[in-house]
Amino acid sequence: MMNNRQLADTFTLIANLCEIKGEVIYVILAYRKASENLMTLGREAGEYWKEGKLREIPGVGKAIAEKIDELLTTGKLEFLEKLKEEVPASLADWLQVPGLGPKKIALIWKTLDITALTQLETAAKNGQIRSLPGMGAKSEAAILEGIASLARRSGRIPLGRAYPLAQEIIATLKRVEGVVAAESAGSLRRMRSTVGDLDILVASKNSAAVMEAFVNLPGVSRVLGKGETKASIEFTDGVRAQVWVHPPEKFGTALQYATGSKDHNVQLRQIALAKGLSLSEHSLTKTDGTGEIFCATEAEVYETLGLPWIPPELREDRGEVAAAKAGKLPKLIEVKDIKADLQTHSTWSDGKLSMLEMAQAAARRGMKVIAFTDHSVSLGVTGGLSMEDHEKQAAEIKKNQAQLGDKILVLHSSEVEIKADGTLDYPDEFLASLDLVVASMHTGLRQPREKVTQRTINAIRNPHVDIIGHPTGRLIPDREGADLDMEAVLNAATETGVALEINAHPSRLDLDDMYARRAKELGIPISINTDSHSEEDFDNLFYGVATARRAWLTKEDVINTWSTKKLLDWLKKRGK
Repeated sequence: MMNNRQLADTFTLIANLCEIKGEVIYVILAYRKASENLMTLGREAGEYWKEGKLREIPGVGKAIAEKIDELLTTGKLEFLEKLKEEVPASLADWLQVPGLGPKKIALIWKTLDITALTQLETAAKNGQIRSLPGMGAKSEAAILEGIASLARRSGRIPLGRAYPLAQEIIATLKRVEGVVAAESAGSLRRMRSTVGDLDILVASKNSAAVMEAFVNLPGVSRVLGKGETKASIEFTDGVRAQVWVHPPEKFGTALQYATGSKDHNVQLRQIALAKGLSLSEHSLTKTDGTGEIFCATEAEVYETLGLPWIPPELREDRGEVAAAKAGKLPKLIEVKDIKADLQTHSTWSDGKLSMLEMAQAAARRGMKVIAFTDHSVSLGVTGGLSMEDHEKQAAEIKKNQAQLGDKILVLHSSEVEIKADGTLDYPDEFLASLDLVVASMHTGLRQPREKVTQRTINAIRNPHVDIIGHPTGRLIPDREGADLDMEAVLNAATETGVALEINAHPSRLDLDDMYARRAKELGIPISINTDSHSEEDFDNLFYGVATARRAWLTKEDVINTWSTKKLLDWLKKRGK
């Protein structure tokens, strides 16, 4: 039976082919919404199907439910097969090429009669693209660069997929009799934006029971290997996971070793050698041969080496060992420190809930301030707001605020599009009337470096812009960010005092940790926002905070941790 990911991929393919075909946008959005909701379901759609409750899945109406029923019954979908006869399925792969949209794909396919990505690359190299209507040498070069960008993708797993799956595995293994502890390791524990395979470490003396539970996890398609203390599996969506079982008394050294990074561990081994010790995944062995030191916890490993425990997010050999030696490790920001969410969306644009429902959900999570940054008018596909719409939204906010009382403060804001020509979507006098302005790029990301950088700097220098949202516009793993001159962008932000966003959605995590740390060094305020379009999206805050921790940020560096008065005073100074 097809799982949620396979069903979601099917509806994404349908949406992509419909878009190339030129179907109306509402049809396309319906399939995309079905795909998105299937991916975020708390249980398998097959269970709803068995209970006759497919229509209870959010976003699944009669037509979508019938298609899910056919897929789960037969494994195929006649509608999709007919669609493939009209639009070759291989063309959907072209949509992954940055800057190549459905209209251009349809034009190239129909004019040049090519359907494979390799054929597209050959046509571009042979100069066949530039002669097509509305295209030219720049379009041709952009396609070649997009194909090269596609080839650079690593196939690593996005953090937003890897982390929840690892937590499910860990929760299952912790229920096995005899298990003392279970943790993720590797780049996942260091909270990198993408990870390779999932590495799980378990402390137990009952390794056989752990092995059995691991290879029988739900969704396992293949057991790649199974020994006494190590096993490897592959899930139906291709994600691979390994588990290692260690005696509880050796778990600390094992976890430290498996967490990495490699360069961080090299530094620790050098410190160990200077103390007459050899550090391995099993123990700290005295080099004079007089014995071993076992560590049940990581804290014991670091303590033995004369260091405080170093948070996993910092273990990238970026000065954390020297800081630990000097007693200068930062007190990293935590989720509990965040008191405001300054980018969220409601049904006024492309959100799923009303402003009142979103504000109530944010308040339940401890937020004291929420800004509704529904999209501006030019981003039509999201139902962007006109200035007249904003007047109505402001009236609704006033009504909602009366109902919410002092539970949470609602700010009337907007995520304003930085347009391809470098201007903003609304005039300055209107921007000045908003409580807060987030300026973002969603289109034209493949413009030349100088032009796309200047667009961003223009927004930074606008006195009414408070935050630059997801600055590079990347989407993990499908789209590289704009080719920004980030040092120029950061210097402009330093001059104006505008805040740069770490967008917490796991498909963005933008700014990334490297540039967020550079921003901290320059004294640029950082804003961590969920970009929530639904109640569930508020839970993504964790990923944004993890990225901030990798950037060495403390709560003092992030405007979302400020008191409501301090935040409002900051906005007032910025002309709000």
